[in-house]
Amino acid sequence: MGNPERDGAPAETAASIHEFYTASSWIEGAATEQLRQVANLPGVRQIAAFPDLHPGTFGPIGCAVLSERLYPQLIGNDIGCGMSLFALDLPRSKLRLDRAAQKLRVLESAWSGNAAGYLAEAGLPSDAFSEAIGSIGGGNHFCELQVIEEITDDAASGHDLAPQTLLLFVHSGSRGFGTHVFRSVVERFADGLEQGSTAANRYLDDHDRAVAWASLNRRIIALRAAVALRADIRTVVDSPHNVVERQGDLFLHRKGAAVATTPLVPLAGSRDSLSFLLKPTGCKPEALASLSHGSGRKYDRKSMLGRVGSTRSDRERLLRTSFGGRVICDDRQLLIEEAPDAYKNSAHVCDDLVSHGLATCVASLQPLITFKKATEPEGTESWKRQRKDHGRKWR
Repeated sequence: MGNPERDGAPAETAASIHEFYTASSWIEGAATEQLRQVANLPGVRQIAAFPDLHPGTFGPIGCAVLSERLYPQLIGNDIGCGMSLFALDLPRSKLRLDRAAQKLRVLESAWSGNAAGYLAEAGLPSDAFSEAIGSIGGGNHFCELQVIEEITDDAASGHDLAPQTLLLFVHSGSRGFGTHVFRSVVERFADGLEQGSTAANRYLDDHDRAVAWASLNRRIIALRAAVALRADIRTVVDSPHNVVERQGDLFLHRKGAAVATTPLVPLAGSRDSLSFLLKPTGCKPEALASLSHGSGRKYDRKSMLGRVGSTRSDRERLLRTSFGGRVICDDRQLLIEEAPDAYKNSAHVCDDLVSHGLATCVASLQPLITFKKATEPEGTESWKRQRKDHGRKWR
């Protein structure tokens, strides 16, 4: 399929789309249509689409796009969003779920630590959205206590991972920082930003700071959880999936696609399914050094409100998992929108990646406690402070 004709000129050939999924991955027609639209953007060379693919606001989620031009909308507002995995030194035999669940409620409040010091150490302005650092955010973000269920590849031993090791799995991003950066270019990216332009360079500088902020945010969230559990942590992997990077004269955009140049990549399931730890093979250049970041949505948020949680008993069941785990979520709507039924089967996504030769499964991870932050109601003092911060410049 070619690009539409412009000013009477013949249509160009659309960018190639490499699909790394099977019919079991439940790919919506709206997502594949968005792929075609992206393939026809000026300067787009190549696209890799993964089994967690689903429709997004400005383009499909679960893909990597190589282009001559820079397209901020292909990254979105949550710049640097990613998933970080940390190993705990707490023995599984000493964990008491109900007690641990109560301790993790510390994440409901704002962090009172040395935000300025941590930001400065990361090379960021000491007041850069400092009130939000250490916070999870809403939507599909979470902090989850997990246990390694099974080791399936020798690569785990090189990272000192074994069955029954406890892990903290943190999914969060750049919060108001990324939103501010995105809003600064949202009116100007219809045809992308030209390589070397002032607008592109400014966006990239701000993007890199938001990515660093997001990575620091995940680490502080994990530190807060570990302190509450009276444990020490070590980083297993930090894996961003909303980022753009320069590749020579081209830009590689990843939207909901994990960077696969690290030894290990986490693949998140729903709160009632296994997550997986993957080892990228790196043998398929057309995959653009990327992998799925999670199972991907099967149903959008609005449609979930009529599918589950219609009664009080249904909602109470959503606070427990089939593994005997706990879910901490005091936001009724969020509890329903993020119900396990909203997501694809994570094992199918993992199998598709393995069958296409993109990764090897290293370990399966079972959820024990999933913490999701209730959304701040509009009008609260915390909400007003965040809105005020959105208007400040961090350059």
